[in-house]
Amino acid sequence: MPRGEWVKQRYVPDIAKFGAICESNYVRINKLLSDMDEGSEVIYQLHNDGMYLGDIRLQVLESSRYTNLIMLEQIQAAGKWLNNPQLIVRVYHDARMVEVISAADHPRVEAVNDYPNHKMHLPDEKLQLNQFLSEWLGYCLNHGHSSVPLKGF
Repeated sequence: MPRGEWVKQRYVPDIAKFGAICESNYVRINKLLSDMDEGSEVIYQLHNDGMYLGDIRLQVLESSRYTNLIMLEQIQAAGKWLNNPQLIVRVYHDARMVEVISAADHPRVEAVNDYPNHKMHLPDEKLQLNQFLSEWLGYCLNHGHSSVPLKGF
């Protein structure tokens, strides 16, 4: 390599970090959604310091012996400038993991993206979406109100 030349390194996902996030998301989603039967749903109202922040719906789209397909979406936001995120996640009961498989603007989330790309997805987009899911579920657990009692409480 000539002196001073920069070589672009390909992004290599951190599988251990990704697995840990997916495992913690499994625990969180099971606390929030006690019924995993197809068609079941629960809505959480989010509040922080007495201020209403919006509603989050968790809806089971598909249910099978070892997996579930769940849609999480913000169906009402407190402000007109806030976007309403929507994620589709796959729950793997045998592996005890939850993985984001699509988002509102990402019909299919790739494990690794070349960068730059025409949609400007980041190389670690899948990891970041799963991290966002982790934070979102955690916020629902800490600040959400539902008429359905949470598991383990």
